[in-house]
Amino acid sequence: MKGTGEKELIARATAAREMAYAPYSVFRVGAALRAESGKIYEGCNVENASYGATICAERVAAVKAVAAGERRFLALAVVAEGPPLVPPCGIGRQFLTEFGPDLEVYLADLEGHIERTDLAALFPAAFTRQSLSAKKARGEEGFSGRDG
Repeated sequence: MKGTGEKELIARATAAREMAYAPYSVFRVGAALRAESGKIYEGCNVENASYGATICAERVAAVKAVAAGERRFLALAVVAEGPPLVPPCGIGRQFLTEFGPDLEVYLADLEGHIERTDLAALFPAAFTRQSLSAKKARGEEGFSGRDG
């Protein structure tokens, strides 16, 4: 792995967790995402009475980073009360794959337990831009050809 400041990421994710809005699950999660620029973006989960409108901590951090012009991510820390350690949710994994398929991931809890892994291990066989290119190469309809 790349050694991208594990302790700082975990500390920032722990602080972000305190800002979570989780009145329904009462399960607060914090995330800190280091972009290729070196900047760190924090996020927390934000729940909604319409559960589908809920957004996970890792996507909040990623959206903040993308809105700031970042397009490549190096490392992510996710902190939640445990045990067990909590990995990014499925939608979060898919979302992060778009910007950092080789993302280094630190899972941590409030007791100081830490596990280091990567996005590829957490999300093998991800749906990617290359998946869309394969469809276009086969001449299948429905491919928009856009990068957005």
